[in-house]
Amino acid sequence: MKKFSLSTWLLFIVPSVLGIVLFMIPLKFNGGWKVPIAKLADILSVAIGPVMPWVATIILIIAAVGSLVFLGIKKDTSSQSFITGLFKVSPVWVITRIVGAVYAVLVMLKVGPEAIWGESTGGMLLSSDGLVTFLFTIFLFAGLLLPLLLNFGLLEFFGTMMVKVMRPLFKLPGRSSIDALTSWIGDGTIGVLLTSKQYEEGYYTKKEAAIIGTTFSVVSITFSIIIIEEVGLGEYFLPFYGTVILTGLILAFIMPRIYPLVGKKQEYIDGRPFTGDDEKLPEGYNVFSHGLESALKKADTNRSFIKTVSEGLKNVLDMWIGVIPVVMAFGTTALIIAEYTSVFTFLGKPFEPVLAVLQIPEAADAAQLMVVGFTDMFLPVILADGMITSDLTLFVVATVSVTQLIFMAEVGGLLLGSKIPVNFFELVVIFLLRTIISLPIIAVVAHLLF
Repeated sequence: MKKFSLSTWLLFIVPSVLGIVLFMIPLKFNGGWKVPIAKLADILSVAIGPVMPWVATIILIIAAVGSLVFLGIKKDTSSQSFITGLFKVSPVWVITRIVGAVYAVLVMLKVGPEAIWGESTGGMLLSSDGLVTFLFTIFLFAGLLLPLLLNFGLLEFFGTMMVKVMRPLFKLPGRSSIDALTSWIGDGTIGVLLTSKQYEEGYYTKKEAAIIGTTFSVVSITFSIIIIEEVGLGEYFLPFYGTVILTGLILAFIMPRIYPLVGKKQEYIDGRPFTGDDEKLPEGYNVFSHGLESALKKADTNRSFIKTVSEGLKNVLDMWIGVIPVVMAFGTTALIIAEYTSVFTFLGKPFEPVLAVLQIPEAADAAQLMVVGFTDMFLPVILADGMITSDLTLFVVATVSVTQLIFMAEVGGLLLGSKIPVNFFELVVIFLLRTIISLPIIAVVAHLLF
């Protein structure tokens, strides 16, 4: 193995350990467990809570106006600036950003149809403790600090060692194990952002990015605790989360092998085909020594503090301008549909006989809860309160809501706002397939427990 200087070793070890602590190690704060990055976001949210919705609204307006201005400018990929990349988007995304900005203004001024600015729709997303304002703060810290995970060799080190597990089981490179771990322990939104950055930088193929984004951006332990507490079954957390992990692993094995993920191209964002050569061990190396040398080489190329900070700031702006409008536009629209129409009741009808066959009590009421999770992960358990009385059914609803993974108010909106190659129709299909596959598994566990 090649020899490296002490400064290179420190460049690898110090930022990587700091990144692991900030993004992946839950610490106890005021009786609850959170990763430090989420706690930092919470602290900032509380400190500037009253002005957060207004700040987010200004960002949404900037995104919409900027996109309109750049709509008529011809895109020159050979000399594209960062600002052009932020605002030069397709007409569909210009409309999305405009809709997000209009929704935000209506919510803040409480004008127009109450269906848009009400407390259960747009008002919920853009309140001082709502999802959009939380994303604003989490993106600030995650964007600035993501280089700790990305730039100093951590992914190269673990990626080399995990490739023999991730590739045969899940059709993924070893470095994706860090994305999955970050989502699982930290937050699914951070997992999507990490995946998107890796895809844009040419580390993942289109297929790999789509698989990771829709399969491994799992709901964090923290959110899972909230979900099971919401249905009054907190004492069942361990079997509940064990079922989530079991179901998630089965889904992660199946989903890459069926439509629509199986049809994604094994090529990188710049069109290069996947060859697998970068995963082969050079002669004279084992997985540890090769991973360590790759990590140290990566760290050695990132000695500029100013460059790292600049990249972090660009990450923040990219997330604010690119993602928040999508979450506001799609999330509000989905919540309006759930709250003011019977669309989800109608869509849930096909699940009635399935739930009846699985001997799930109160199947008719539970059926609509199988699809309403597409709008927001919390909606099924919120609606179940007062509607469902069976503990067995409540357990099934809570567990399914977590394993479905694709909900438009967060992960779904983030995926659409990112450059990860999945569209709305594919997200619907993936959501339904995850629901259908997970239901029998969860039902068996529920019958064993209750």
